[in-house]
Amino acid sequence: MAMYLVEHPDEFHQPGAIKHALGVPSAGAVSEVLKKMTAAGHAVHHTGPHRFRITQAGIDAAGTMPAAAPRPTSGSGGGRPGRRGPVTRPNGEQYFPRRLAGATDVDVLRRLRDKRIPVLLYGPPGTGKTAMVEAAFDDLLTITGTGDTVVEDFLGNFIPLPEGGYEFVYGPLVQAMRHGRALLIDDATLIPPKVLAVLYPAMDGRRVIHITGYRNERVEAVDGFYVIAGHNPGVHGAVLTEALASRFDVHIEVTTDWDLARHLGVPAAAITAAIALNADADAGKVTWAPQLRELLGFTRVRKTLGLPTAVANLAGRAPLDDRPAVVAALTAAFGTPVTPLTLGKQR
Repeated sequence: MAMYLVEHPDEFHQPGAIKHALGVPSAGAVSEVLKKMTAAGHAVHHTGPHRFRITQAGIDAAGTMPAAAPRPTSGSGGGRPGRRGPVTRPNGEQYFPRRLAGATDVDVLRRLRDKRIPVLLYGPPGTGKTAMVEAAFDDLLTITGTGDTVVEDFLGNFIPLPEGGYEFVYGPLVQAMRHGRALLIDDATLIPPKVLAVLYPAMDGRRVIHITGYRNERVEAVDGFYVIAGHNPGVHGAVLTEALASRFDVHIEVTTDWDLARHLGVPAAAITAAIALNADADAGKVTWAPQLRELLGFTRVRKTLGLPTAVANLAGRAPLDDRPAVVAALTAAFGTPVTPLTLGKQR
């Protein structure tokens, strides 16, 4: 019940409505729990009619609670642990929110945006950082960072017109500031630090930048403007400077959710191998291990070309230096020798 209130922190709820939402048999029992939460300072109670709302203390306390036991569903034999419904991303794919700070990751990002608290998401490529942000914000603009990213990629540049001449087209940072949109700097730590510096005045108390290449135009951020950055530690060329890290008040590590992988139909043996390889990566034995992106790709290949080909393909995706360890982990998990997918001579 506490987790339900956490997911709707700004609303007052009547016991009967909570009973209906949770599918429990007694509104009276719900009311008694709510009264105990109120007595503990975890909820506030208004009368006429009786309704309750969770407090910040309640949200904090809920974050320390163990996960709720799964509720049986018809024909499920006990079912899976309950999840909040999936969110559709712009590309049409579904994102399944994950628990974070007593709520879901999507809810937390939205709450932080409301308070103008910037977030740095970090973790291996393929763990769902970009998908999470796309699910959280339907007004998202994105800059994908590389070593070749320049200031103009943030601010805009002149483009030639068909009839001759040039027109200045504003970049994603300017658009996000003027229209109050969220801006994701994906792979931010691949961008040269001198280029990233263009972002800092927009993120501090000034919330103002100047387009020096276009009439020194002043751009001021309106309400709703928000910056999120993604960082892949260990990726060649990715450097998290103190100047960048200090601009983000919240740093969230994003790892692969193995339960979600099972929920999405990834075979158990593939998950077993991935978990073992991730443990090796944490110990410094390998530099690469499959994440959710690779596991979902594995599942698609399996459905199209069959299991042996999918396993061979997953082995072939590993960097050459790590391939022997990946082959060994896949061989142990699937119980059959594995060879990377190779096109050889005609038979």
